[in-house]
Amino acid sequence: MLDIETFDNKRGGNLVYKALSHPLAARALARLAERAGPVALFDPDGIAPLLLALCPNLQVEGLYVQDAEAVGQIRAGHIARAIIELPHARVNTVILAAFDAKRLAQHLRGLLPQGATFVTLDEVKLPDGWLTTQGRYLEARNFATNFVFFRDDDHFATRLTTANYWAGYGAKEVLFQHILFGQGGQVLAEWAEKAPAGPGGHILDSREIRARFSLKPFTGQLFIHAIGVAGHDVVKYALDTYATDNGASLSCTHDANAWPSARFAGLPAPREDERVVLWVQNSHGVSIPAGGLALDRMGADEPVALKEEVPPFATRALDVAELFPDLRWPAQIEVRAGMHVVRPRYEVVRNGRARIAHVNVERTDLRPDAGIKALHPALGRGYLLPFPVLPRERFKTIALPTPMVETEREMPLRMDVFSPFGEKVAEKFLGCLPRDHNCAVDLDDVLPLDALPDGGHAELVYDFREGGEADGWLHALFRFEDRANSHAAESSFGAHIFNTLMVYKNEPQSYTGKPPGLSTRLFLKLGFGGRESFCVLIYPASAPWLANSSTELELYDGQGALLEIARIRIACSGSKLVRPIQHFSPSALKSAGERGYVLIRDITCRLFGFHGLEDETGGFSLDHMFGF
Repeated sequence: MLDIETFDNKRGGNLVYKALSHPLAARALARLAERAGPVALFDPDGIAPLLLALCPNLQVEGLYVQDAEAVGQIRAGHIARAIIELPHARVNTVILAAFDAKRLAQHLRGLLPQGATFVTLDEVKLPDGWLTTQGRYLEARNFATNFVFFRDDDHFATRLTTANYWAGYGAKEVLFQHILFGQGGQVLAEWAEKAPAGPGGHILDSREIRARFSLKPFTGQLFIHAIGVAGHDVVKYALDTYATDNGASLSCTHDANAWPSARFAGLPAPREDERVVLWVQNSHGVSIPAGGLALDRMGADEPVALKEEVPPFATRALDVAELFPDLRWPAQIEVRAGMHVVRPRYEVVRNGRARIAHVNVERTDLRPDAGIKALHPALGRGYLLPFPVLPRERFKTIALPTPMVETEREMPLRMDVFSPFGEKVAEKFLGCLPRDHNCAVDLDDVLPLDALPDGGHAELVYDFREGGEADGWLHALFRFEDRANSHAAESSFGAHIFNTLMVYKNEPQSYTGKPPGLSTRLFLKLGFGGRESFCVLIYPASAPWLANSSTELELYDGQGALLEIARIRIACSGSKLVRPIQHFSPSALKSAGERGYVLIRDITCRLFGFHGLEDETGGFSLDHMFGF
């Protein structure tokens, strides 16, 4: 386990982690360790464990502190000494473990051992051209970064789609810096691209990148750093994986989480005719040691380790059958990631078709919350986890509840099913599911096949009729299968409280500002290469809200110009299947082009959505949408 702190939901992100784990900082730390020799490390802010986890090659002779109460404590395997002992250190270099520390550095000049070089972490700062804010280095907007699963291997290509949503928050010029890592962690290419001046679309297609840099087939990860941002410090995107060899595969996934985690959940075990591959992508400039990553049958607490090293920034295809040859769906697998990776992708191969999806972060900070059982009546059904029910004649819809908190041992659940018009047509009590359950709910077992011919949606909710506890972090995996051709897609997400004026803790969540979140800004990409985009918009309501939404579909071109607006209404607790070709003129869609997109806006209610593509051969993709 890497001894690092990255993100928690109370304090947010650890910017020192972002600063030290950045690939450019990793290079600079490696150079510093190579030339520093024996080091005295002055650690005024307690970041030594993080620094030494990300730069283990530093030869630390001693660790020094100024807090008298910290003297004698163990930090990163070293006994903390008082800073007044520093002159006696036999070292070549003294490192002050802090950024922007000129004032504190002045006080140390008289304490340096004879002949020692003195440096601060300013030595590993990013170049000024990579910074959004020059005055204060540890500022969130300086580290608007993310990782992308990126592949182009003569069978599959990947395509990232996003928009310059920062322009809507006042950003003037946004620049994307990119570092593409190959499967072994080697750098394949580095380049910069300007975002559109306005809120236009931005696309990175692996086929174009491969041709531009004359690359051989690759499977690796792309690091993106956005500079000049405002409003949001996360790079959000949709990622399509599509076949380039006349194959039938097509899938899409949401952005990565940007923060490593100790555990991830929601990885399905394969069926008898499937192969499930977890793409392990090292997010740091230090290796994942042999045994540093493991898989566990969810709820078993008997993890099986990967007994090989994964080099810095490298990618390893881990077939789950390597570690669990006999495990089968609907069992699920927990990824014991040891803080080494951001949200990984996994690939399911069946009948010559492959689909990509992602696991989710397992929370460490939550415990059972008795308040959820006693929510104020105005909060109605409380936490809801909505998901589409696709048109039933063509598609099967399956839901697999997934534990997503380390301490979670049971899930008391019910499924409520709704028509597109908001009518509740069925419900099914699932029981108080244990952590190691194998309850995958097929909607065919809940509804007759002729019900909801045009689809609708369902919601997982807490139901305490047989007792049980809840923590508010209810998650599930949703699988959609074409009944005729076996093409499938899957997605996963978590529950929220939706569309109430009453607030419980941080719910209903808001895109910006404090809860309650009662508005919508969702991004829908357009199609490409003959593939048409679509989305399913759901209007979930924990308690009765407005009878109908007042939803606008805004069509933008690649430069951010608004071309057309279409208006739709969705019934409360209802849903709607939306295809851009049914709402915008052919001329406007042609003007929008492949870099255009649809912004789904509603200032009256919070919608939840899933987006995807359809191709001419019956292939489709589906994953949850992102908002900004």
